[in-house]
Amino acid sequence: MTGLRSYALITAAYWGFTITDGALRMLVVLHFYKLGYSDITIAFLFLFYEFFGIVTNLVGGWVGSRYGLKVTLHGGLALQIFALVMLALLQPQWPEIASVAYVMTAQALSGIAKDLTKMSAKSAIKVVVPEGSDGALFRWVARLTGSKNALKGVGFFVGSVLLAWLGFVGALLTMAAALLVVLLGAVLTLSGDLGRSKKKVKFTTLLSKSAAINWLSAARLFLFASRDVWFVVGLPVFLSQLGWSFSQVGAFLALWVIGYGFIQAVVPELLRKLGGGDTVDGGIARLWAFILVLIPFAIIGALKFGFDPGAALIVGLAVFAVVFAVNSAVHSYLVLAYSDIDSVSVDVGFYYMANAAGRLLGTLLSGLVFEFAGFEACLWTSAALVLTSGLLALKLPRDKAASLNVAVPASD
Repeated sequence: MTGLRSYALITAAYWGFTITDGALRMLVVLHFYKLGYSDITIAFLFLFYEFFGIVTNLVGGWVGSRYGLKVTLHGGLALQIFALVMLALLQPQWPEIASVAYVMTAQALSGIAKDLTKMSAKSAIKVVVPEGSDGALFRWVARLTGSKNALKGVGFFVGSVLLAWLGFVGALLTMAAALLVVLLGAVLTLSGDLGRSKKKVKFTTLLSKSAAINWLSAARLFLFASRDVWFVVGLPVFLSQLGWSFSQVGAFLALWVIGYGFIQAVVPELLRKLGGGDTVDGGIARLWAFILVLIPFAIIGALKFGFDPGAALIVGLAVFAVVFAVNSAVHSYLVLAYSDIDSVSVDVGFYYMANAAGRLLGTLLSGLVFEFAGFEACLWTSAALVLTSGLLALKLPRDKAASLNVAVPASD
C-alpha cells in the first residue's frame, strides 16, 4: 500500500507539472510569433528542450534506479520552477540573437525537468503493479499516459488564455507560483525509496538493451517525429495564417491533445471492442502504425480537392488523434512489458530518450519543412516517418502480450 500511495503522489505531482509544460509551449510559440520571429527561429527555441530531454532520459533513468524516483521527481519540479522564472526575466530590448540563446537555455532546463518527472511517473507503474499482471499493467499505463496528454492539452489552453490575460511575464510567474505549491506538497508527503534498484546498476548498462527495447525505441522515435513535424510549428502558424486568433489556435490544439489523451486512456477498452484478437503485442503495434500512415494522405487529398482547410484539418487531425493514441498507448505498455523490474527506470529512460529524439527531429523538420515547402509538405513528411516506424515495428516480438480480457472486465 505504501508503494501505491507513493505512486499516487508522484502521479498527482506529474499532473500539475504537465499543465505548466503544455502552457509553456503555447506561450513560447504564440509570444515569439507575435514578436515577428521566423518559423525556423521558433523551432530552434525548442531545440535544447528536446535535445536535453534525450540526455536526461538516458542519465535520469540511472539516477532513479540508484537513488529512487523521489529524487528525480523533486529535481524535475524544482528545475521547471527555475526555468519559468528565468523566462520571466527576459528583456524585450535584448538583441534577437541574445534572446534566442537565453530562451533556448531556459527551455533546456524545462526539457530536463519534463523528462525527469515523466520518467519518475512511468517507472513507478512497473514497480507497484504485481509481477505477471500484464493486463493490469496495460490498463494503468493507458490511464496515466492518457490523463497526462489530456492535461497537457488543458495546459495549451491555459497558456493561450494566460498570455491574453496576464501577458508573457505574468503568465510565467503565475505558473511558477502554482508549481511551487505542487513541489512543496510532494516534498512534505512523498517518502521512501520507490524505484531504487536492489542491486547496483552500472552506468555502462545505459546503452546495453535487449533487442526488443532497441527496436521499440527506434519505432517510437519515428512515431513521435511524425506528429511533431506538423504539430509544433507548422500547424499553429498555418492556422494563424488562416486568420485564427491566438485563443482559437490554443483552444484547437488544447482540444486535440485533450481528446487524444482521453482516447489513450481507454485504448484497452477500444481494442477489445474492435476485436482482432484478445492480446496486445508487437503485432498490434505494427498494424496500427500502418493504419496511421493513411491519415496524412487523406488530409492532403482533402486540401487538394478544395475542401475548406480549417474543416479538413479539424476532421483529419481528429482521426489522426484516435489512431496515434492507440499507437502510443501500445508502445507505452510494451516498454514496461519488455523491461526487467529491477532496471525498469533505466529501460524506460532509454525508451523515452528515443521519444525525445523523435520530438527533436520532428521539431526541427516542422520549422524547416514549413518554412520552405508549406504545411502540405509537413503532412507528406509525417506519412514517411510513420511508415518508417511501422517497418521498424516489424522486428518486435510477439510475446509479452497483455490479455484484453484481463485488462478490461467485460461489461454486463
